[in-house]
Amino acid sequence: MPFVFKNLEIPGLVLAEGRKFGDDRGFFLETYKQSEFRAGGIMEEFVQDNYSVSKKGTVRGLHFQLDPYAQGKLVQVISGRVWDVAVDIRKSSPTFGQWYGIELSGDDTKLFYIPAGFAHGFVALEDDTQFMYKCTAEYNKESEGGIRYDDPDLAIAWPLKDGLLVSEKDAILPFFKEAKYFQ
Repeated sequence: MPFVFKNLEIPGLVLAEGRKFGDDRGFFLETYKQSEFRAGGIMEEFVQDNYSVSKKGTVRGLHFQLDPYAQGKLVQVISGRVWDVAVDIRKSSPTFGQWYGIELSGDDTKLFYIPAGFAHGFVALEDDTQFMYKCTAEYNKESEGGIRYDDPDLAIAWPLKDGLLVSEKDAILPFFKEAKYFQ
């Protein structure tokens, strides 16, 4: 099995690591194989892929979609580095309002699975950071939601504090106390 799966501290979050096969030409890496991900506990079917390129200090998120278009995401960095964050927004969860952060890099083989019911975001730690993710539902504008990345109640430990590049849309997202959640 080329993937190793690790359940993280907040139930539902999973870290998958692939295996690189390299030689003097470069390397080969499987980034997704449905049968192995299902054996690793990730049963979702992915229906949309997204790709972004970001400058150092770019913050994207914290984003989510509400039912019936709620999205699970399988994220990875192709090149560069990010600090990636998932916030549990499932009201019925014992970890409601808790966040988990992890550094992902184009130099490693980590894939981070974030199920529906979480807000997701990241900050690029290097210029030209290339970020890819698979989604379990197609994007639907009417279902989108978000939370301010700098919400003091969440107190996310972002590794960059100054000179952040935040879109106008993300800068006016509601704070955690005011956001919509999953039931």
